[in-house]
Amino acid sequence: MNRLRTTKQSLFSFFPRVTLGLFMLLLCDRLIDLCAIWDPGVFLPAAGWKRASDIARRRLNEAETLSSVQEAQLERLEAARPRRPGSRERGPMLRMARQQPPPWVHAAVLFCLLSLSGAIEIPMDLSQPPTITKQSVKDHIVDPRDNILIECEAKGNPAPSFHWTRNSKFFNIAKDPRVSMRRRSGTLVIDFRSGGRPEDYEGEYQCFARNKFGTALSNRIRLQVSKSPLWPKENLDPVVVQEGAPLTLQCNPPPGLPSPVIFWMSSSMEPITQDKRVSQGHNGDLYFSNVMLQDTQTDYSCNARFHFTHTIQQKNAFTLRVLTNNPYNDSSLRNHPDMYSARGVAERTPSFMYPQGTASSQMVLRGMDLLLECIASGVPTPDIAWYKKGGDLPSDKAKFENFNKALRITNVSEEDSGEYFCLASNKMGSIRHTISVRVKAAPYWLDEPKNLILAPGEDGRLVCRANGNPKPTVQWMVNGEPLQSAPRNPNREVAGDTIIFRDTQISSRAVYQCNTSNEHGYLLANAFVSVLDVPPRMLSPRNQLIRVILYNRTRLDCPFFGSPIPTLRWFKNGQGSNLDGGNYHVYENGSLEIEMIRKEDQGIYTCVATNILGKAENQVRLEVKDPTRIFRMPEDQVAKRGTTVQLECRVKHDPSLKLTVAWLKDDEPLYIGNRMKKEDDSLTIFGVAERDQGSYTCIASTELDQDLAKAYLTVLGRPDRPRDLELTDLAERSVRLTWIPGDDNNSPITDYVVQFEEDQFQPGVWHDHSKFPGSVNSAVLQLSPYVNYQFRVIAINEVGSSHPSLPSERYRTSGAPPESNPADVKGEGTRKNNMEITWTPMNATSAFGPNLRYIVKWRRRETRETWNNVTVWGSRYVVGQTPVYVPYEIRVQAENDFGKGPEPNTVIGYSGEDLPSAPRRFRVRQPNLETINLEWDHPEHPNGILIGYTLKYVAFNGTKLGKQMVENFSPNQTKFTMQRADPVSRYRFTLSARTQVGSGEAVTEESPAPPNEAYTNNQADIATQGWFIGLMCAIALLVLILLVVCFIKRSRGGKYPVREKKDVPLGPEDPKEEDGSFDYSDEDNKPLQGSQTSLDGTIKQQESDDSLVDYGEGGEGQFNEDGSFIGQYTVKKDKEETEGNESSEATSPVNAIYSLA
Repeated sequence: MNRLRTTKQSLFSFFPRVTLGLFMLLLCDRLIDLCAIWDPGVFLPAAGWKRASDIARRRLNEAETLSSVQEAQLERLEAARPRRPGSRERGPMLRMARQQPPPWVHAAVLFCLLSLSGAIEIPMDLSQPPTITKQSVKDHIVDPRDNILIECEAKGNPAPSFHWTRNSKFFNIAKDPRVSMRRRSGTLVIDFRSGGRPEDYEGEYQCFARNKFGTALSNRIRLQVSKSPLWPKENLDPVVVQEGAPLTLQCNPPPGLPSPVIFWMSSSMEPITQDKRVSQGHNGDLYFSNVMLQDTQTDYSCNARFHFTHTIQQKNAFTLRVLTNNPYNDSSLRNHPDMYSARGVAERTPSFMYPQGTASSQMVLRGMDLLLECIASGVPTPDIAWYKKGGDLPSDKAKFENFNKALRITNVSEEDSGEYFCLASNKMGSIRHTISVRVKAAPYWLDEPKNLILAPGEDGRLVCRANGNPKPTVQWMVNGEPLQSAPRNPNREVAGDTIIFRDTQISSRAVYQCNTSNEHGYLLANAFVSVLDVPPRMLSPRNQLIRVILYNRTRLDCPFFGSPIPTLRWFKNGQGSNLDGGNYHVYENGSLEIEMIRKEDQGIYTCVATNILGKAENQVRLEVKDPTRIFRMPEDQVAKRGTTVQLECRVKHDPSLKLTVAWLKDDEPLYIGNRMKKEDDSLTIFGVAERDQGSYTCIASTELDQDLAKAYLTVLGRPDRPRDLELTDLAERSVRLTWIPGDDNNSPITDYVVQFEEDQFQPGVWHDHSKFPGSVNSAVLQLSPYVNYQFRVIAINEVGSSHPSLPSERYRTSGAPPESNPADVKGEGTRKNNMEITWTPMNATSAFGPNLRYIVKWRRRETRETWNNVTVWGSRYVVGQTPVYVPYEIRVQAENDFGKGPEPNTVIGYSGEDLPSAPRRFRVRQPNLETINLEWDHPEHPNGILIGYTLKYVAFNGTKLGKQMVENFSPNQTKFTMQRADPVSRYRFTLSARTQVGSGEAVTEESPAPPNEAYTNNQADIATQGWFIGLMCAIALLVLILLVVCFIKRSRGGKYPVREKKDVPLGPEDPKEEDGSFDYSDEDNKPLQGSQTSLDGTIKQQESDDSLVDYGEGGEGQFNEDGSFIGQYTVKKDKEETEGNESSEATSPVNAIYSLA
């Protein structure tokens, strides 16, 4: 919806519509202020008190031409209004708002204009004849259970007295104890608390209000007591009718007052479903365009509800008996286009049941509603269309009712007369009925007589002009008596519908009645003639403050009274010149109109009323205020359910006026709940729901004017549930499902999901059946045998899914053998000596019949043995005593009471698994110091399906172990390459195969030791160990101890004088010559020259193989008791020994030990 921005409204339009009437009543003494002529943004106080009826007629003429004045005025206002940079032009919107004021504004304006053109009000402190102010309606129907009240109120000075006539005769109230009259009122009260019959007081009553200046009359009030007679008891025989024939069930309700409301129900108080085939006429009868067998499912009772007694009377029920060629009542064919042919009902052309024939006539009174009705029979049920001969139907007043069988035209006028015709048609043909409409009229006013106030010697006239069809007659009365029988008055002249007064005097005061009537009704009006001499007086408070909005048009009222009628002039700020012309206009009633208020119009205005008896004046202070404007308006928004929406409304206003910002939703006051937050310049809605959708109007108002802006919030919600599911086209394996879509809640429906439920296998569980586009509301559903279907529909849009629809009626298909077998057939062992056969059980749509069961067959594969079989009702069977992991052929076939399913497929299953044997040929290779390669073969006996291999390995270095690592491999992997963490450690590997049962036997291998380099590194590694260092120290200490012991033992042999034995004397440098002895300890422990020490500490000869024998003279060497050598060396040996001594001493470790000793 586009935003509608109006201009400033008058104070009159600010009040909500519902309070308008109350506002008028509260300010009835200032009714003039309410009669503002509609002009958006312009406050127009109505013209003041009118001098005579011709001024009222002038106001009516002004109202007719006001629209053009408004147009020019508001366009000038729009052109003069300053605009924000970049603001949008709103002229067209403003014109739209001006051209289409709300209907209630028209009614209020008309009411104001009629009020202002009515009787002239005389201040109540002045003498005046009576005036009727309140009376009961002409046709007064009362409830017999309550007291009777007949109203009659009047005013006058002096206060009037009252009396009544009943049936045109004086009604003596004092003689009837049940009848009383209210104090200071003419209202009659008839009390039945002490008994009495209300019917005894029926009749025509008229009230007379009288004082010394005249008598006023009320309307003739026809009093009737409401009646609700009992329905006569009657025994109704069953109504026998052929299927397809028309039928009328007559109601004939008892005559009530007022007429009762008629409706049809069953005897169990269930309403009768009505459609274009079966419907109730305006006369209360129930019409069947054609009767179907399904109409016998209920009985039919006419009910009458009486208004005053609030009672319902029920007629005895009709029972139908339908003669048919097809006794099977298939409810799924209801309303189906082919239901007649399916049931063997002959098709026929339409004919009228009401009204009968081809033409009729009807009379209606002006202002009433015209109701035309055509009800036709036929097969198929006819459609009704309406037309007017020579023109179109009045679209603003015409509406169709009762499935197009009735045409209602409201507030009929003379131009609605003419010929109307209804056309009833079906595929067999059509017929037409013409209705001639005549519009008559009870009397209605053209010029109602108004009170006439004259000064002595003035002239005047009373006019009573009415129209009607036929033309009404006019009768004048004075003070309740026919004018012909009243005393003659030379100052009065009657000229048809007008009474002329000339040179009136005080004696001419009276109340005149005008009664105009024809055969359809009457009108009665009172108008008094008052002759007064009164100087001018002001009727409004003095020194009023009037505040108006800039650029508006307004009127300053100065209500006054005087006789003769005073003249009125206006002055501003005490200036001597009379205000009239230009921007000012003074009406004959004295009101001053300022066409366009400007700042310079602010000031003090003085009105002066003058007649021959004196003058009176009053002042009005006028203040001009800036208009209230919404400069940032709320925008139309589209929001998803649950989100947050903010509507802006920023306002600029006159700072001297109090601003109030209110919000309406759908033109009603908005309740600010806990989900909403209202601020000065915005409205925030949290958690938007579907109920928040609608138009939001921001009303910024002061006590003088208001501005409003409207935006529409569209809430996207989940769709409403589909409804009215119907099954048609029933077949063995299909059905048509039709539904009525629910509201899409502003987000188009994209898909429909049809679900089904069956009551045998999974009752209460709904399954998806099929999915259809959102543009579809009828679909053919494929069905399975032997399923008791029930359907529902879910609508889907972008926001979400609707609630499921109510379920459809059930439909069961016939049975058949299964057309498929269960799926997911498997054979697996749960133990090493069994095999469990499982399958997915078939659902209700594949069972196809009762007692669904399964034939299970199995045998070992490739053995050609006979099949084993068993019948199973569940979804599993366990075969026992099977070898470990042996293949089996398996078949599972469905069967029900109608037969077996098709031959099943063969599925290969296996018996239970066991632990596998160890992997074969586990090999560990070390191609270099960085990697180790592992290879293996599959186990010889897998005993099942291998699911993988597990490898565990740990690094070790001597007795030191690293952290154990685990690797899992797929069943197809038989190689693994490992990167070494260090080049020194070795690895121990354990490999096993796995089945579902677990890990089998493991095989263990170690990685080979590294060559050479690995040994050296290993030695270096051992040499750094503490235990090895301690061991070597212990061995060295033992060796040292042994050497010391040996040295000591060698030393016990003493010193021998062998110098003289030698041929070679000692040199002078020989240190041993001093004592003539020679010490062998050093010599004997020296290694021989040319020898070297081996790795194990032994002395090896390198150049000579000579033994000690060689140093003798051919005999054996001799030793003394302590082991000292006592042999003598040869000369050769001595020489050699002497040459080699020095070097031997320098290199021998033994010598070093000896020297320490």
